[in-house]
Amino acid sequence: MSVGELAGLLVAVFWAVLVTLLAVVLVRLSRVLKEAAVLVSAVTEQAVPLLTDAGAAVRSANEQLERVDEITANVQDAAANANALSSTVAATLGGPLVKVAAFSYGVRKAVARQQGGVPPVPSQAGEREELARLIRAEVRAATAPRSGLFSRVRRAVRG
Repeated sequence: MSVGELAGLLVAVFWAVLVTLLAVVLVRLSRVLKEAAVLVSAVTEQAVPLLTDAGAAVRSANEQLERVDEITANVQDAAANANALSSTVAATLGGPLVKVAAFSYGVRKAVARQQGGVPPVPSQAGEREELARLIRAEVRAATAPRSGLFSRVRRAVRG
């Protein structure tokens, strides 16, 4: 065997080993690609229902938020109505209640004078301030200018 034949034989063996190694690598690569394809298909099969469920959950949450918005609007309307009712009741009953309180205080004072006792003077600052406020309100009500229709008719009748 000559050196050229020996070199040719070594090159042929080298190429055979190289092709064999490449064939093994390609076989393993094909297995990995098959497993990756199976994994991708499994993920796709599971992801589609998850995305569908997520979409349904988002739609349900949106519906609940719309209901909460409606409830909030109704509560705001109810609060506005309660505020209006409160101010109406205060305007309607506030004046007469002050007059009743002042009248009842006057009656107690008159009864105490007739019985010979001295009417008790409120000892606490809060009571004195409340009494002073009631008296000022009565004086303002009594001295307030009357410009309504009934007061004009009364003045015209009285002359």
